[in-house]
Amino acid sequence: MFKYLYSPIFGKLIRWFWILSLFGMLSICLLLFCVSQGWLGELPKIEELENPKSSLATEVISSDGVLLGKYYIENRSNETFQSLGPNLVNALIATEDIRFYNHSGIDFRGVFTGFFYNLVGKKRGASTITQQLAKNLFPRKRFNNFFNRAMTKLKEWVVAVRLEERYTKEEIITMYFNTVQFAGNAFGVKSAAKIFFNKKPNELAVEEAALLVGILKGIGMYDPIRHYDRALTRRNTVLSQMNKYEFLEDVAFEKLRKKPIDIHYTTDDHNEGLATYFREYLRQKIRDWAEENGFDIYKDGLKIYTTIDSKMQAAAEESLKDHLKNLQGEFNRHWKGREPAKEEMPKLLEQAMKNTDRYRLMRGAGASDDAINTAFAQPHKMKVFSYRGVLDTSMTPLDSIKYYKKMLMSGFMAMDPHNGQIKAWVGGQDYKYFKYDHVNPNSTRQVGSSFKPFVYTLAVDNGFSPCTTIPNQPVTFEDFDNWTPNNSEGIKGKEFTMYKGLALSVNYGVAWLLKQLGPQGPQKVIDQARLMGIKGKLEPYPSICLGVFDLSVFEMTGAFATFANKGIWTEPHYLLRITDKNGHELKRFTPKTQEAMSEQTAYVMLKLLEGCVNHGTAYDARGKYKIKGAAAGKTGTTQNNSDGWFMGITPNLVCGTWTGCEDRAVHFRSTDLGAGGHMAMPIWATFLNKLQDEKNGFKTAFPEAFEAPKTKLTIEMDCTKFQRESNDDDNPPDFEGQ
Repeated sequence: MFKYLYSPIFGKLIRWFWILSLFGMLSICLLLFCVSQGWLGELPKIEELENPKSSLATEVISSDGVLLGKYYIENRSNETFQSLGPNLVNALIATEDIRFYNHSGIDFRGVFTGFFYNLVGKKRGASTITQQLAKNLFPRKRFNNFFNRAMTKLKEWVVAVRLEERYTKEEIITMYFNTVQFAGNAFGVKSAAKIFFNKKPNELAVEEAALLVGILKGIGMYDPIRHYDRALTRRNTVLSQMNKYEFLEDVAFEKLRKKPIDIHYTTDDHNEGLATYFREYLRQKIRDWAEENGFDIYKDGLKIYTTIDSKMQAAAEESLKDHLKNLQGEFNRHWKGREPAKEEMPKLLEQAMKNTDRYRLMRGAGASDDAINTAFAQPHKMKVFSYRGVLDTSMTPLDSIKYYKKMLMSGFMAMDPHNGQIKAWVGGQDYKYFKYDHVNPNSTRQVGSSFKPFVYTLAVDNGFSPCTTIPNQPVTFEDFDNWTPNNSEGIKGKEFTMYKGLALSVNYGVAWLLKQLGPQGPQKVIDQARLMGIKGKLEPYPSICLGVFDLSVFEMTGAFATFANKGIWTEPHYLLRITDKNGHELKRFTPKTQEAMSEQTAYVMLKLLEGCVNHGTAYDARGKYKIKGAAAGKTGTTQNNSDGWFMGITPNLVCGTWTGCEDRAVHFRSTDLGAGGHMAMPIWATFLNKLQDEKNGFKTAFPEAFEAPKTKLTIEMDCTKFQRESNDDDNPPDFEGQ
């Protein structure tokens, strides 16, 4: 045998082996060099490697650090290496690239092992984590042939090496987790952890991290929602790899592999979650700002820090929905056996029908009126909103319109009066079914008696005392066609004080005060309202004192906050700052402010408005709802009980709420049920009670009294002095001691 080793033939074979091997190696090196120079196809530029781009979702963040929602094309958010947690990192390395920390982008040992496995018909991948990252950052084109496949693989090798040159191993791991797509609409591990487990990545248990890493082998095949068994098997494979490479002890592995998959699936839907109405309003505003400043809110991963407090927002949403559920039941019982707005309903339904997509599509296709009416009278299976849950039912489109016409709506906003920060914004009871936002500054309804404090403010500013007596008789405005407002309810006695007039919302009282302001009184009220941030259309007629015009919850809440902020109006605002994806601040927001009245006038108005809560039209706040601490407010009820308002004030929080049906023709028949104290005030009272309940995670302080000005008041507040001076036993003080 040894003689063959020294034969000339064997020597030639050895020489040719080394020649061919060397030639092959040189050819591969030459090929890699050509690839690296871009001669065999374009490679990512250095700038792209150093600043790789992928679509990142813009995140909306509450003032207490809670993610409220996202704007995205791809639901992707970035994490740092520290926030990934060891379970994810260990699961990935054990499964995909155990020699990750020992290679420079290409694992040649893995390449040759994979090559020989493929020769014997066993498919085995050899891509490193860095190569997979290269593929994620710079996706492959479709392969047309073997040459294209080989060239693409070589390009990924080159890109992987360049990535290793420019990034640390930790950065590569982080970029990988931020760029991979999981099952569903989850791009990046942050989104996946939230959607599948409602957790942050570093909160994931070992088996949860293993499941997410396992999904990456095939996002369709191992989706745990659609293919539970496959996902379970794949998760256990990842756990087995972690056990094999000593990331997981034997006992722990045996225990975990027997556990079922425990999914807490949460859809990242724009119709769901906290502050849905606010997020949509914000999206429109931020989109315009972003376009003006060269950003795309759907791709650039901006961070929008808002003033919304997540706990207050949740409490406000619960309060509004709970009250509307009860109120809707009252409304339905109130109209049982009868048709609300019977005369107006056909016209309302016709107009609503014309506003639907179904009508527009049929009309656009040339359908006749008869065909359209027939289509709207044909039953269909549909889902409709109810307070018992979504109802699967069969209903005609016309009946569904009528169903929603009888549904009560509401809007609620809470803000800090001292800095203007909006803490809660609830535009309705369910954004999925009711898109109209009743807090939006452009959403207006008739304000009714809730506007009376603007007239009282001017009266106080002109020297009138809360103890000033007002004659209990009609007031006529001769210069305006002898217009004479009526009282909604009678009040006994020859006269009453300003305290009682505002507390009980007496029309005679506010009309009398307006007339004392002179012929220019209505215009003076408008000027005062403008100073308090009211931008809606106001006409200089005496009827202004009864709030016969439409305003928004947004601007009314901002205006009433002026009383709690010592006479300084602060613009309601909802944005703190915006940063780019790297945390660099792009813009910081500060609200506008202006002096609207003296500190003394603001304080006197608070004392007047306390009467509404303590003794007046919102007395249920103290009686039924047991509201504690300093509280003031004003109810508002419009003609026919179509609109119910309540503006609530505490020293550190001012709230506005409106309740009514979509069409003003649909309403309660009685003022007892349709008044603002019944339709709107309970939302505020329930909200405050939630804030005062530590069981809900709150420790909100409610001072016992509003802070009085440090300077001595020049307006008398003690009505007992008036009584002693007048010695009128027939007309005792309305609120003794105030």
